[in-house]
Amino acid sequence: MTLFRSKKPEPMTVYTDVSEGLKQIYKTQLLPIEKEFLYNDIMSPDLEDPDFEAKPLVMIVGQYSTGKTSFIRYLIEKNYPGMMIGPEPTTDKFVIIAHNKEEGKIPGHLLAVDKKKPYRRLQEFGGGFLSRFESSETDSDVLKSITIVDTPGILAGEKQSISRGYDFTEVLRWFGERADRIILLFDAHKLDISDEFKSAIEAIKNQEDKIRIILNKADMMTHQQLMRVYGALMWSLSKILHSPEVARVYVGSFWDKALQFEGNRDLFEAEQEDLIRDLQNLPRNATIRKTNDLIKRTRSVRVHALLINYIRKQMPSIGRTSKKKEILKNLDKHLEALQAEYHLAKTDLPEVQALRIQLERHDFSKFQVIKKDTLNILENILSEEITRVIQLLPQEAQANVMSRQVQGGVFNKPLLPVGVGIMAGEGEKGWVVARERSSFDQVFQTLEQHNGKITAATAKKELVKSKLPGQVLAKIWRLADVDRDGCLDIDEFALANYLIRLKLDGIEMPSELPAHLNPPPKETKLNDE
Repeated sequence: MTLFRSKKPEPMTVYTDVSEGLKQIYKTQLLPIEKEFLYNDIMSPDLEDPDFEAKPLVMIVGQYSTGKTSFIRYLIEKNYPGMMIGPEPTTDKFVIIAHNKEEGKIPGHLLAVDKKKPYRRLQEFGGGFLSRFESSETDSDVLKSITIVDTPGILAGEKQSISRGYDFTEVLRWFGERADRIILLFDAHKLDISDEFKSAIEAIKNQEDKIRIILNKADMMTHQQLMRVYGALMWSLSKILHSPEVARVYVGSFWDKALQFEGNRDLFEAEQEDLIRDLQNLPRNATIRKTNDLIKRTRSVRVHALLINYIRKQMPSIGRTSKKKEILKNLDKHLEALQAEYHLAKTDLPEVQALRIQLERHDFSKFQVIKKDTLNILENILSEEITRVIQLLPQEAQANVMSRQVQGGVFNKPLLPVGVGIMAGEGEKGWVVARERSSFDQVFQTLEQHNGKITAATAKKELVKSKLPGQVLAKIWRLADVDRDGCLDIDEFALANYLIRLKLDGIEMPSELPAHLNPPPKETKLNDE
């Protein structure tokens, strides 16, 4: 008979999802320690569910008239509620562009109280900011994977002196800390950096690993002019960023209009592909960032708990007021002593002045003494729990990366009335493309064919004469290649040219070909014509 039974070890928690795993670690293990040692009052507010569940955030920053709104439209390939494009500052708000099947706008005051959204902390910037903050929701496949925040056009000259009614730089810093990608947009024809833009860049320069730079509206320049502009931009930024690593710069004209100068087409298309690939990787990278943020927070909580324990042990039975004043006055020296005692990294220590202001509000005699079990929990989070969550990353990689087929918006139903734009000819007798195909057929007959079809390489030489950007032509190709065989027959070639003509006339392309534009069956083609 066994007189003593050993205590059974508690079963390890099984994690099946990275975000859920991180949230569970935080709520069950780290948050109770934060509350015990007043970390949320002194250092940082507690994390909420949306902080773990939010999609990757892409923040667009630039001076007015650099093409920020057009760039966003380029990414999602559709208009969104409240979108305005113009030469003067048309975006005077922080606008969240997010996914929703039903289009609409949500004012900032409602966003800031919605527990399901990660914007509740923005209430601290006051009503002046919230009145200049809103969400624009639209049905876009791209927005199923990322969320975009369009920032107000940064002002220049005398316009900088006009008060925005809130601390613009601090709001920018808040979004920058939570963004997964920060895109600085520059107009190739207007490289001057205003004082406000300089302040904005300095507010986010600590996030240098997230920053990407776009030199926009470059299609009106020759190779030589573009090289000079690129050099001037890097020289200007080097004086602000002070970073040994040069941020990635994408050069091009990020909109869906025809290019004005064809000489740099190959360069622009390569740059656009690199940018899309970078954004496609954000969902997986965002998971890594959230994991890394929790690791940094756990280390910060450990340092904070040791500091609270250190201060509590310094407090005497009598003369507490004078001792508190002494600790606050010599806080930097006490931090050095704490660092030496526990062999802490200097980079893990909090900023002295900000810490002094927060500690002054608290009664040091009520601080908690740290227990060995608390330190063991923190060590276990770093060495065991997060490691097991990280092992799930390879399993989620494929599920999280955006498909290359969803670089544009969704066209579940016609956006234009029947008979207008892309829907012209619907319900009418005969194939609408046949009415203007004669010139297209003549060109087709001059091209090298194999079994009555032309290859993609042969077709490209003709289609690029439209001067439309590569991304637009790629979409037109997908629509025109009806049988998905990678080649175009005479009907599909006519359809491609018809769609190009519509696009040049300002008609938006759908993501799926409307039924009335499908080429007629081969056996009835002659009758339809």
